[in-house]
Amino acid sequence: MEEVQKFLKEAGVYFIATVDGDKPKVRPFGTAEIFEGHLYIQTGKKKDVFKQIEKNNNVEICAFKDGRWIRVSGKLLVDDRVEAKKDMLDKNPELRSMYDENDANTAALYFESGKAVIASFTEEPKVIEF
Repeated sequence: MEEVQKFLKEAGVYFIATVDGDKPKVRPFGTAEIFEGHLYIQTGKKKDVFKQIEKNNNVEICAFKDGRWIRVSGKLLVDDRVEAKKDMLDKNPELRSMYDENDANTAALYFESGKAVIASFTEEPKVIEF
């Protein structure tokens, strides 16, 4: 899982895909943290992405760096504990202008379980399950 997080952090931006009805939706994200042994992301509960995850929590993340790409798939679960939200915001202080661990909007989500594939055109894919 640490290798997955490191890849996402070094890429800087990854894209998360959700489902809206019967249509895919993709948008850029940047948070990827490990808390209590799980890979977490963060968003706002007022956003469409959160509403889509509530309806169908199967997501896929994709990022590219240095000629390699990663695809992370799995189910996201909401962790409404203040401790989880605080950890995300402490590790991503630039988000504090928009979010607070005590507000009703901040959402910390973690992969219940996941699978990552790191691939390139020159190497065999590496599969990481977590």
